[in-house]
Amino acid sequence: MSMVTWKKSTRSNGGGNCVEVATPSQAVMVRDSKDQQGPVLHFAPTPWATFLKTIKAGAFTA
Repeated sequence: MSMVTWKKSTRSNGGGNCVEVATPSQAVMVRDSKDQQGPVLHFAPTPWATFLKTIKAGAFTA
């Protein structure tokens, strides 16, 4: 995993309680910023894009 570039949301304001996302070719990887050596979730790009679109539409509320 050291060969990918991990990014946090600009809305995290530099905080450490975030998820990080990496996008190597043909994949989206997500991990906990507090546990960088921990498990990584892998998604295909299309389902990930659908998930983000759904979030932005407000489908998930607290």
